[in-house]
Amino acid sequence: MVVRTPAALQTRKSRKGDDAHWDAVVARDASCDDRFFYAVTTTRVYCRPSCGARLPKRENVRFFASGMDAEAAGFRPCKRCKPDGTSRAVETTQKIALACRLIETAQTAPALEDLAKACGLSPHHFHRVFKAVTGVTPKGYAMAHRQKRIRETLKTGGSVTEAIHEAGFNSSGRFYADATRMLGMSPADYRAGGKNARLRFAVGKCSLGSVLVAASEQGISAISFGDDPDALVRALQDRFPQAELFGGDGAFEQVVARVVGFVDDPANGMDLPLDVRGTAFQHRVWKALCKIPPGSTATYAQIAKRIGNPKAVRAVAQACAANPLAVAIPCHRVVRTDGSLSGYRWGVERKRALLEKEAKDR
Repeated sequence: MVVRTPAALQTRKSRKGDDAHWDAVVARDASCDDRFFYAVTTTRVYCRPSCGARLPKRENVRFFASGMDAEAAGFRPCKRCKPDGTSRAVETTQKIALACRLIETAQTAPALEDLAKACGLSPHHFHRVFKAVTGVTPKGYAMAHRQKRIRETLKTGGSVTEAIHEAGFNSSGRFYADATRMLGMSPADYRAGGKNARLRFAVGKCSLGSVLVAASEQGISAISFGDDPDALVRALQDRFPQAELFGGDGAFEQVVARVVGFVDDPANGMDLPLDVRGTAFQHRVWKALCKIPPGSTATYAQIAKRIGNPKAVRAVAQACAANPLAVAIPCHRVVRTDGSLSGYRWGVERKRALLEKEAKDR
């Protein structure tokens, strides 16, 4: 029997951490910049993990938590990656944050060239970096922000004309051409809490309890689970307080039956027209979720990487929580890094049941 002392356990933990640090150095992982620094004993120089200098031999490398620690040990900063200054990753983030503020405060969406110039980058490089940091293009970010401003202004009682002006649309014609897709109904109806909007709905029973399905003329706009059918209907009424809600006819009952059939037998699939509205980032996440095959799962971190924004793990989780279409957009297939089930809008037990059904049919 081997008994490890606390000192031995600490040494083992340190070696494991050093191995992870070395892997980051080999990969020149910029995401690890400022998390640690590595120093080379033969040159007496310390660098960031992303430094483009020639890779040293592993036995000549030491790791430090900060540049000050490295300098205290007798190492000097690299002239190439300048680890004693602001990291490139931080500088990039600061530039993109500036661009976001310019977009948010501008009366009309700034031109790509103007944003790039303000950040000191070429238009092509700025466009690529902006999308890598935010997950959307500058144009997509500006549109999502205008949509948000439109909704906020209409909800506070402002007129449609004021909302158009505040959101930065150059002309009312341009706004109205996109208004129905943006709001799901006319601006005046949205301002009035869904007035004049017509939503068919029906509540059915499935293996997970009650399920409500609602649809506008554009397609299915809500799929919700619950234990109380009346509570599901009240939630729909709260979401669209002035909309005209009416029970589905025989044809719509078939739509509900297809949703219930998908829940009870995921292998059947579900091919229904969807009426989904959200931010540009949410759409990217929801599209990635729809690519997870039944019987499989993905972590929030994996989804973040798939949409090209590996640092947006928390934002991905928020987009999953905002999903209005249970099972149609399979956010139940997203799990934590350790494989455990996290919060699910319609209950963790329902999430577990859906995954178990899909696993059996795989």
